[in-house]
Amino acid sequence: MAYSSFPVMSVSLLWRRFRFAGVVAIAAFLFGCSKEVNVPPAAPLEVTAITAAPKDTPVNFEFVAQTLSSREVEIRARVDGFLDKRLYTEGEMVRVGQPMFQMDRKPFEAALLSAQGQLEQQKARLAVAKANLVRVKPLAAKNAVSKKDLDDAVGAENEAQAAVIAAEGAVRTAKLNLGYTTIYSPLKGLSSFAKKQEGSYVTAGESGFLTTVSQVDPMWVNFSVSENEQLSYREQIAKGQLKFPANKEFLIEVILADGTVFPHRGRINFAEPSFNRETGTFLVRTELPNPEGVLRPGQFVRAKVLGSTRPGAILIPQRAVLQGAKGHYVWVIGEDGKAKQRVVDVGDWSGDNWFISSGLRAGERVVVDGAMRVAAGAPLKIKAGSAASAGEKISASQSAEKTRLPQQ
Repeated sequence: MAYSSFPVMSVSLLWRRFRFAGVVAIAAFLFGCSKEVNVPPAAPLEVTAITAAPKDTPVNFEFVAQTLSSREVEIRARVDGFLDKRLYTEGEMVRVGQPMFQMDRKPFEAALLSAQGQLEQQKARLAVAKANLVRVKPLAAKNAVSKKDLDDAVGAENEAQAAVIAAEGAVRTAKLNLGYTTIYSPLKGLSSFAKKQEGSYVTAGESGFLTTVSQVDPMWVNFSVSENEQLSYREQIAKGQLKFPANKEFLIEVILADGTVFPHRGRINFAEPSFNRETGTFLVRTELPNPEGVLRPGQFVRAKVLGSTRPGAILIPQRAVLQGAKGHYVWVIGEDGKAKQRVVDVGDWSGDNWFISSGLRAGERVVVDGAMRVAAGAPLKIKAGSAASAGEKISASQSAEKTRLPQQ
């Protein structure tokens, strides 16, 4: 067999070469590690911050509410008869005393004439009885007639007088029934559609219901408060975290479905003394002026209750509060300018801010913008133009707690 002409390297020589190469690599590695690496320090993170400053803050309570007519009247027929015509335009505002329906008058006019005729007959009988009594009295004084004849004459005169009174009552009743054939509105309000049309026979009972008129000025706005909410707010009041206005003189502002604020404010005029057994809530009713008729019965609106305050409250923007494994927390800037994580208890919202129940002290600085990028112990640089104190831009008109109002 023929062999290659290339020289054959011995095993021992290969081993010596590999061992030398490994020693060289290890030496190079150790030499490289012995050198110092200069890492530049991290630049401070730019953030905005506010200073926690407790202050008495106005708070508003907002409810889902519904409008209701302050006085809704059912227009009904008061006599039996045929409906001749409708005298109003359905859905429009009607005034006090405006005719709304006209019933057939002819039967009632005839009844009035009959009653007047009966009255005249009774008056004639009374005149005869009086004349007879005038003739009998002198004769009785002379004993020309018996005592019984005198008593009969007196009784006939009294009976005729009573018959006249009864006939006058019948005439008055006939006049009333004739007047009831024209049906008027008893108040100024918004009319509904007619439930009976011309030619229908109506009675003074259930079938006499013709339409409704709803007073819209003033207007009622109703909302409900649950038992749990009432108890919660009583507890906050007891702890000094919430304060109601004197004598509970709340102002009520109504917000329409499109976000428009109704221009007139009202006050609470009634609170249900007991809870509804089915819903566990009790009713609160507000009355407010509605001269332009903007509000209509049955609208769903938002009722904002104004007048409460949170004494010594700390407010911070919602974007400054983060959620972690231990709950809500904020980044507090220490005296060394570095960030420290602080767990806080949050309360209700107030516009774009959050009430802090505990965890912050007055004068502490809290990171607002840039809080998501902050790490514990990281150096911070406060941007120019940061807010001086928490909640300084909050006004009473902007404060709107998404909670409900209790009653004491």
